[in-house]
Amino acid sequence: MYVKDVLVQNKAGLHARPATFFIQKANEYKSSVWVEKEERRVNAKSLLGVLSLGIMGGTTIKVIADGSDEKEAVEGLVALIESGFAG
Repeated sequence: MYVKDVLVQNKAGLHARPATFFIQKANEYKSSVWVEKEERRVNAKSLLGVLSLGIMGGTTIKVIADGSDEKEAVEGLVALIESGFAG
């Protein structure tokens, strides 16, 4: 299992479009991937799950992965969040 904290910097947070990019990226990995905010953990490959966390800009979340490509999954998703969902 690999875990990393990341600060969501874009103003909109993880809503609609950024969440869609995040989920598409999460689905590129074989590992199970979760997002955790304030002790609530959801499947990072589920749009409804991610949206249900209500992640706003300025919030620190945990990205967690478990599986054969767990490190790549977490690092890739953290990079996407840190880029402000530019890519």
